[in-house]
Amino acid sequence: MNIKFYKNRRIFYAVSISIILAGVIASLIFGIKLDIQFQGGSIVRYTYVGTIDNTKVKEAAAKAIGLEISSIQENENATGKFIAINVAGRQALTIGQTTALRATLSSDEFKANKFTFSEATLISPSIGAEYLRKGIYALLIASVLIVLYIWRSFRVMSGPSAGVMALVALLHDVIIVFVAFVLLRIPLNESLIAVVLTIIGYSTNDTIVIYDRIRENIKLEGGKIPLSDLVDKSVNQCMSRTINTSAMTFGAVTIAYIFAAIYGIRSIQEFALPMMVGILTGFYSTVFIASPLWISWKTRGGRTGL
Repeated sequence: MNIKFYKNRRIFYAVSISIILAGVIASLIFGIKLDIQFQGGSIVRYTYVGTIDNTKVKEAAAKAIGLEISSIQENENATGKFIAINVAGRQALTIGQTTALRATLSSDEFKANKFTFSEATLISPSIGAEYLRKGIYALLIASVLIVLYIWRSFRVMSGPSAGVMALVALLHDVIIVFVAFVLLRIPLNESLIAVVLTIIGYSTNDTIVIYDRIRENIKLEGGKIPLSDLVDKSVNQCMSRTINTSAMTFGAVTIAYIFAAIYGIRSIQEFALPMMVGILTGFYSTVFIASPLWISWKTRGGRTGL
């Protein structure tokens, strides 16, 4: 391949900026849905038998309590199957709402499932806010460690600038994954933190592979050709490997999503779908964003770059 990444960088930047702006506009129009883990609310658990229609249960529960159900999660352990009905809000369900919910799930419509009340839990808004803060701290710590690692490992290509540009590419990935949650109307929950941390590691690995090839080519051809040509050559040399890795990972996550969709496993769906978006944006930022940004920084103000 002989793709001119640096020459066409403005096109790549424009694509990313357009997606991010679409996410900002969607957030303003539709709002951002927070799941119970971040907003606080009530979790009501019921045991059941057989199979259930998540959508049907969710609609019936929402009608019974008069509030929107943020999510319903199905689980199974040694004692049997149970569901967790999550209701986001700043106050716990009242006795009347809990009674109405129990009556609905005990009605003839769900008679075959034999829903049995197990327990109800209140998550206060302060706990939800603390959970969110800790998730953000985890992302910040991971980002700082990545910059320090790249700074130390790629000193030959100016470690600080390489690390910072890798961080910018990661920030690009995080924002687009967030946009995916907003556009797909998936409530922000622990899946967001899990997806973002996974994508940070995945995208960083790809960026390091390309940086390593740039470092080797600097030793071989540094000063003989312009930096932009050297970096374009390095990225093109890694393209097959990057495409194959991304395709295989995307395929594996897609299979997980299809499996979860067939069996109605909502928690896996909420992880796998944004993860698929994250794999694509991780590939995009690694190839089309990180390296051109680094060249732009190194050659700013007429500098030679090396």
